[in-house]
Amino acid sequence: MMMTRRRVLALAGGAAVLPVLQFLPTSAFASVEETQKMIDEFAGGKELQSGKLTLTAPEIAENGNTVPITVEVDSAMEGDDLVQSVMILAEDNPRPEVATFNFTAMSGAAAATTRMRLARTQNVVALARMADGTVYMDKKEVKVTIGGCGG
Repeated sequence: MMMTRRRVLALAGGAAVLPVLQFLPTSAFASVEETQKMIDEFAGGKELQSGKLTLTAPEIAENGNTVPITVEVDSAMEGDDLVQSVMILAEDNPRPEVATFNFTAMSGAAAATTRMRLARTQNVVALARMADGTVYMDKKEVKVTIGGCGG
């Protein structure tokens, strides 16, 4: 049976795409395990503490395209009480890491405000690593009524 030129081209094009498909993610959203791995790496094996770190986020975001968040750490910003960095994660976004802020004693205070996209209703997690190795965590659920990352 003789194939038409069009059919041959279609089959060849499909064959060229197949090797690329193996590199595409299987899910548009991060897995819980992926987010937990990022938390564990940031914490460096330390047990997560509560207190000192405050994450402020809206309970309901009417538009997931631009969700305001603020992180503040109660710290003297010197010695062992120096905040080295703060990481913000959005558990169910395609890429969970939203931002990492690094601080020095010259920062004066460990506080940051930004806006982020949320794909859907999910937990936003903030982690703060101190100079003495202590890691603090705060978590807020943000309900999204209109998705910011495609839904």
